[in-house]
Amino acid sequence: MKRMSGKVRKAQIKAARTVRRERQRRLNSMHATVLQSVVHLHRVVCDPAWLAPDGSYGAPEFVLRGYYEDLAFVCKDCGAAGVWTAAQQKWWFEAARGGVWTRAVRCRPCRARERARREIARRTHLEGLQKKRAETE
Repeated sequence: MKRMSGKVRKAQIKAARTVRRERQRRLNSMHATVLQSVVHLHRVVCDPAWLAPDGSYGAPEFVLRGYYEDLAFVCKDCGAAGVWTAAQQKWWFEAARGGVWTRAVRCRPCRARERARREIARRTHLEGLQKKRAETE
């Protein structure tokens, strides 16, 4: 492994920070645009007793607030603006017991497309395993 001088390493760290800041600035501007399009917020009361344990020392914002709010997001696949409603959040966190630090990142059509892609990949993998086992027997 090649050793590098402190100057070179410092320059690499500075460049990485610049890239991260620029990415965050672009994301913030996209999210600000989406948030401006949301006219009103819906709220649903949060029941922390139903949340899945996560071993964290902190609590998510909705627990501290005491209610879920509609959250605007930008789909990571197609870039469409979407809203993760308070009722959907309540179902995800309390009924499905999803991770409390997760957020919606895909719109419905992209979620369905991703689910179908994973199912096809899983089927292909299992067929390959069966074929391999049949060849060894």
